[in-house]
Amino acid sequence: MLNIDPLAYLRIISHEDYSLLATAVRTILLPAEFAYAAAMRLRNLAYDLNCLKTVRLDIPVVSVGNLTLGGTGKTPLVAWLARFFRQHNVRVTIISRGYGAASASRNDEAKALESLLPDVPHLQNPDRLAAAQVATQELATQLIILDDAFQHRRLARDLDIVLVDALAPFGYGHVFPRGLLREPLSGIRRAQVVVLSRADLVDQRTRDQIRERIRPLVPLADWAEVRHAPTLLVSAVGNHLNLEGLQGIKVAAFCGIGNPEGFRRTLKQLQYNLVDFRVFPDHHAYTRQDVHTLTEWLAQIKAQAAICTEKDLVKIGLDRLGNIPLWALRVEIKFLSGQEAIGNRLGTIMEKIRLRPDPLFSAETG
Repeated sequence: MLNIDPLAYLRIISHEDYSLLATAVRTILLPAEFAYAAAMRLRNLAYDLNCLKTVRLDIPVVSVGNLTLGGTGKTPLVAWLARFFRQHNVRVTIISRGYGAASASRNDEAKALESLLPDVPHLQNPDRLAAAQVATQELATQLIILDDAFQHRRLARDLDIVLVDALAPFGYGHVFPRGLLREPLSGIRRAQVVVLSRADLVDQRTRDQIRERIRPLVPLADWAEVRHAPTLLVSAVGNHLNLEGLQGIKVAAFCGIGNPEGFRRTLKQLQYNLVDFRVFPDHHAYTRQDVHTLTEWLAQIKAQAAICTEKDLVKIGLDRLGNIPLWALRVEIKFLSGQEAIGNRLGTIMEKIRLRPDPLFSAETG
């Protein structure tokens, strides 16, 4: 198997690398892409024809997912949805597969969501149906949010939301491993809502082009555009700092997420004096050696502060790297368009919840 570091791999599949070796690698990956795409088409067809069975729960299920590998901004949208339902006194449970988690532990998404949503349980289990049964039977949850579940079709859902990253909307035009698509683009037909994330990082013409390519595939789906709005800086010990607090000093940044370019551009928008930027693989598990290396790096470039994402901070768990303060950038979803349409969809789900007996009340009276 080819051993290629993540950044080199992205340069190859995106055609940034035009070397003979990169061209050879792209050619080698084509048969694997064909086989994987065919397998996904057959799997989807099996579900469409009911050869593979789906299970429908007695409570509503909302899925948030995407068509591409890497980060499209699902976590902020999951947090926004959970807050919406909690504000309406709905008991919510988030369920995810737990990709990248160490044994008997939780991954970075779960840890980050826990800090954002302390009153929302988050169950991680590769068997999401089993997790859903725990949520319904033991937690008396009224609604389940499936995180990163567009390709998970075993659990029926009442609403399928798909995020498309404005910076790399179509996975470089190929299915994995030749590109970043998890399945052929036609799979987006299953979505009821399409959300263009990081829409503010591209111009209106690019947004329109993305929408026009997707529209024929899902003509009845609602369309929304969002940005990832920085709100404040947080530390591992719970301190907060206004965004302006790092302006005017030398700042170094690092991250181990699916879309590091989105993070870098956000920092650029904040007008930070970014002296260096370091990238780790997605879901990177930081080690003691990593912390030592980062500390030395910060000293060498004479940085006065370090900044990462919340997903990185929850795994490092330190508020300083040597003498350099470490901050994480907190971001929230802000709608540029389409919020009313999504609100209407969520309102329909709220009606379903109101018409059902409250399982907690039923358990208490029973």
